[in-house]
Amino acid sequence: MTARPPRPVDLPYLEQGSGPLVVLVHGSNTDHRIWAPHATFVGQHHRVIAPTQRYFGTAPWPDDGRQFSISTHAEDLADFTSRQPREPVALVGWSYGAAVCLKLAVNRPELARRLILYEPAIISFVQDPHEAETAAADRLEMTAEARDRVKRGDASTAVRLFMDGVNDRRGTFGDLPETVQDVMLENSRMLPLLFGAPPPSITCEDLQRLERTTVVVMRGGSTRPFYRIAAEAAAECLPASTLVIVPDARHLLPVEDHEKFAALLVDLLASAH
Repeated sequence: MTARPPRPVDLPYLEQGSGPLVVLVHGSNTDHRIWAPHATFVGQHHRVIAPTQRYFGTAPWPDDGRQFSISTHAEDLADFTSRQPREPVALVGWSYGAAVCLKLAVNRPELARRLILYEPAIISFVQDPHEAETAAADRLEMTAEARDRVKRGDASTAVRLFMDGVNDRRGTFGDLPETVQDVMLENSRMLPLLFGAPPPSITCEDLQRLERTTVVVMRGGSTRPFYRIAAEAAAECLPASTLVIVPDARHLLPVEDHEKFAALLVDLLASAH
């Protein structure tokens, strides 16, 4: 018996600017608010829309969280994107959001003709067995303390430990702007869902079929193994892709230095398709 796809939901969103459409897709324990400073900059050249994904943000959930998955969020993003005017759309995804963009591209390639992905948080397409094992072990290491706190019901501490883990640096969370910290803490309730949801099995063969999708995959030069391996494997599988390494950057670059990340986006969006 085939499971029914989730019913579409209305997603709150930020919108700014005019011109070619860019959709910004946030990562875990954040929502559309973290894109506000980026939208101000990118919106000088583009129409920017940044939705809050289902189970993220501060609004009541449509259910008890049972539908939480990358697949659900890809369906939601496809529905959201297909409602926009018929024009070329650039999807920009960070971390969990980048994985959602990849799943959308596999399911609905006509909606994903251009992707910019910063460190997608998925490794199902990694073909080298040693690299796959290394990435899986590194993911367990970076989430172990946060998972333990979630089990104890201490979601706010879990957020702090999770952000320190993904950035591979103690004290990262405390160094983030207060506005970003607030958004992350307000999204702490989704962490049990995130840690309990298995990722979809996106294969390298799935990505190889995206011949008409132009993709830029970015990773930080100082990022931890899980994200390095994921980014490099995605770029290797995607036939029309470019890998960009941002010197000295880590996983939380989009919120650690929003001006730098926004400038990167403007440059990449201005480049030839």
